Amino acid sequence: MTRWFSSLDTRENAGRVGLGLAGITAVVSGISVFVNASAVRAVGDPVLFTTLKNGVAAVLLLGIAMVAVRGPWRPQWRAAPGLLALGVIGGSLPFVLFFSGLAQATAPAAAVIHKTLFVWVALLAVVFLRERLGGLQIGALGVLLVSQLLVQSPTGVGWGIGEMMIAAATAFWALEVIVAKRVLGGVPSPVAAAARMGIGLVVLIGFLGATGGSAAIGSLRLDQVGWVLLTGLLLTAYVASWYAALQRAPASAVTAVLTIGAPITAGLQLVAAGQVPTPSTAAGYGIGLVAAVVVAAIAIRGRRPTPVPQPARS
Repeated sequence: MTRWFSSLDTRENAGRVGLGLAGITAVVSGISVFVNASAVRAVGDPVLFTTLKNGVAAVLLLGIAMVAVRGPWRPQWRAAPGLLALGVIGGSLPFVLFFSGLAQATAPAAAVIHKTLFVWVALLAVVFLRERLGGLQIGALGVLLVSQLLVQSPTGVGWGIGEMMIAAATAFWALEVIVAKRVLGGVPSPVAAAARMGIGLVVLIGFLGATGGSAAIGSLRLDQVGWVLLTGLLLTAYVASWYAALQRAPASAVTAVLTIGAPITAGLQLVAAGQVPTPSTAAGYGIGLVAAVVVAAIAIRGRRPTPVPQPARS
């Protein structure tokens, strides 16, 4: 299987493989959102749940990195600042801000703010990564934004401390994508993914200890442990495929494709609980799906083949 995948992951096919991986990430994301909703209710404390779930992912990703990274690459000291940045601005600080903000913000506000992530990534990618967005691609991204607002209407959204924290978390995650693209030019994606979750875990454990939440770990029930393991496994698949996608395809296109996860979550909710989306929400899902596919198609056709960065030798 690995040999077959490597034969596809050539210089000519890297962009297509990257966007295919982004599609896999979107599917995992859609499933994860559905599962996490039940898991966080079962565990109770969202910060404790996030820390434990991220801990499972960090251990698994470290194991994957140790197995997957072979050949001439060796740890580079000059890559350390970038890996540290991924852990802080991607794997820890935004999680604290996001879940702390959720405790104070309204649910619609949180959803609307977070759904704008692909917009900020596209803007930052143009400035810092020199990605080119043509008129058709900008139009498709605009349609994608409208579709997200149809799915989650901004009506009644307020603005306070909680919303500011969620906005800050979204900004950190957008910045993480830009930093990751830079780091992945010289570091294998499994190593970057492991660093993101491993370094982030250290920060989360410190925050959990400072707030007194670590005392509840010993009282977890068996079913709660099961939820942590399941969601940690899903998070592992998400981060591994996401970073592999970012290494191969444009950041703006990868982030746009991730929005496909929302209708997958809605489909699971429909099957499990009979939650039928409103006509406007269903229209938003359909329009968003088409727009995301258009963005991906333009990225494949409108760019030169994207080589998979070859990590520097020590």
